[in-house]
Amino acid sequence: MDTRRKISLSGVTFEPPSQTRVLTVANQKGGVGKTTTAVNIAAALARAGQQVLVIDNDPQGNASTALGVEHDRDAVSLYDVLLGEAAMHEVVRDSTFAPNLLCVPATIDLSGAEIELVSVDSRETRLRTALRSYLVHRAENGLPRLDYVFIDCPPSLGLLTVNAFTAAAEVLIPIQCEYYALEGLSQLLRNIDLIKEHLNPALEVSTILLTMSDTRTNLAREVAMEVRGHFPEQTLPTVIPRSVRISEAPSYGQTVIQYDPSSSGALAYAQAARELSTREARRIA
Repeated sequence: MDTRRKISLSGVTFEPPSQTRVLTVANQKGGVGKTTTAVNIAAALARAGQQVLVIDNDPQGNASTALGVEHDRDAVSLYDVLLGEAAMHEVVRDSTFAPNLLCVPATIDLSGAEIELVSVDSRETRLRTALRSYLVHRAENGLPRLDYVFIDCPPSLGLLTVNAFTAAAEVLIPIQCEYYALEGLSQLLRNIDLIKEHLNPALEVSTILLTMSDTRTNLAREVAMEVRGHFPEQTLPTVIPRSVRISEAPSYGQTVIQYDPSSSGALAYAQAARELSTREARRIA
């Protein structure tokens, strides 16, 4: 399978979407591969010629780390954008991977943003407003149009995640191929429905990606069948395997696409990115 993927993906460029696609990567369960999925699909799309932005909306800043972007406490970050102290174009940084893969970093200060935003006007839509302004700024300054924006979320359904849902038109949900994989998913879907009803009618769960799969076990196969049974249209054909390389890459400030592009994990993420790129583009909310 790896050999087939390597041949089919070698030197391939993806067709850009007709308009910017904004995807929130979310799951209220921790440890399911949200950040890993966000940065590696983003890197695979960038390698295939797309203009990609990753917004690190998680106070842990793991996406910033994986993209090699400075995010110590003194750095200007998404926190400053949400509090109205900086415009997004002042915060965006180049990744170490490629100039067409950009990142809005997160610092630990973001952990206090939910409390600080409670008394702020339009607290649920501040990320959407900032992102729209940034897209206009790029157009006005002759910069290439962004093809994809990925918003990496914390493992909770607080105000940061609400902002991410309000800013996006699509939700990408990574689901771990383990017992209790669907636990909590119904609550996540109910919250998405509430966001659609009150804040963002355009929001849809467009993509589900199975992660951390050990295909040698019956359990992984059974979980995959169960998820595909519930979400046949949304679930990507590719399944991301458990991989030491995927786990190692962030410690070097890299995605696995950069760290070991021939590994099973990198090839699987590249194939998943290709599948995602063929799906219908949705307009920013």
